[in-house]
Amino acid sequence: MVVKIVNKSNNPLPSYSTIFSAGMDIRASIDKDVELKPLERTLVPTGLFIQLPEGYEAQIRPRSGMALKHGISVLNSPGTIDADYRGEVGIILVNLSNETYTIKNGERICQMVIAKHEQAEWGEVEVLEESERGDGGFGHTGKH
Repeated sequence: MVVKIVNKSNNPLPSYSTIFSAGMDIRASIDKDVELKPLERTLVPTGLFIQLPEGYEAQIRPRSGMALKHGISVLNSPGTIDADYRGEVGIILVNLSNETYTIKNGERICQMVIAKHEQAEWGEVEVLEESERGDGGFGHTGKH
């Protein structure tokens, strides 16, 4: 699949790190370093504008290394970029650690997964069909 992209940053295009990677690394496109204090959030520009095909979305997910080593995550994870959005891709990062973290231009700040999706239509009914699970939820299948 080819996805149209405009790159107004000075960074390379997003790319997959390995042949089996699901996500492409996305980089920060900033003029100066951004300090993210503990429990602070910020919108980080990427300089990227994309045109997804109909029936696809781009999911923005945290990078596991940043989360484990520095407590940096994507706040609305996964973030969704719809196929009809044409604005700049912006990433909402949050610092869940106790230390200030400095974001630098060109730093890999998240990953993007392109995924197929469908829109549902509601079929309103009075009663749902029975299932083995029924209305059990929130950990009801855990073993004690």
